[in-house]
Amino acid sequence: MITRRALLGPLVLGPGLAARFVLPAGATAPPPPPRGAPPLVVLDPGHGGKDPGAIGVSGTYEKHVALAAAEELRRQLAAGGRYRVALTRGHDVFIPLEGRVAIAEQQGAALFISMHADALSDRSVRGASVYTLAAAASDAQTAALARRENAADRFAGPEFRNTPPAVAKILASLVRQETRAGSARLAHRMVGSFAGDVPLLDNPARHAGFVVLKAADIPSVLVEMGFMSNPGDEAALRQAAHRAEVAAAMRRAIDAWFAQAAPTAPGPRLAG
Repeated sequence: MITRRALLGPLVLGPGLAARFVLPAGATAPPPPPRGAPPLVVLDPGHGGKDPGAIGVSGTYEKHVALAAAEELRRQLAAGGRYRVALTRGHDVFIPLEGRVAIAEQQGAALFISMHADALSDRSVRGASVYTLAAAASDAQTAALARRENAADRFAGPEFRNTPPAVAKILASLVRQETRAGSARLAHRMVGSFAGDVPLLDNPARHAGFVVLKAADIPSVLVEMGFMSNPGDEAALRQAAHRAEVAAAMRRAIDAWFAQAAPTAPGPRLAG
């Protein structure tokens, strides 16, 4: 039987890229699961290695904050025993954006969550926000944010650069309606879970053409946990206690998403 993932996977990565991509050192994606295994959640700590991401007002690197927060979220998710959890990178290593998508696609992820803490020119702006994929950005600020995140591949080799606009348009069009709907539900759950516990950006559910969200059949969101350009956000994200609060809110959203997505007919139950 030819699955939808088998048909779409190579196209999501561009011609021949899926076959060429090899998991780099530091990627922690697990081997293919046995039948009936719990769903896999892939967490993607943004940036890494030669790409530091945003640099905070006191010198904190986004890549370190993203990895520390992803490791905390992995710990919380794994503790419940309901999911398998993998990180696209387990230490300070650079992985191209489409390579991150490839890790999730190759391992059959049920959810993909990319974790970031970017910077803005306006240092007064602070708060978490959640982004889904769209051909056009929801606002000018988000468009600029997507350009900065997508520019991470300036550190990559030539095979990952300069995707032709026509190919990029095809990639965006391949995202199925059910995947977009699943991503939107997850974004809605994330925003609702953050509210009251984690400061939020105005209009925190946004969208743009983020390369790292272009998996064709995996609901995916990009979470900005705050902005390294804001002294309050940077100071908070440096603290393990605050990162644990952010991770707990994300865990609640993931639990709620899977509860909503679960089939109503009786079936195998997950441990936990």
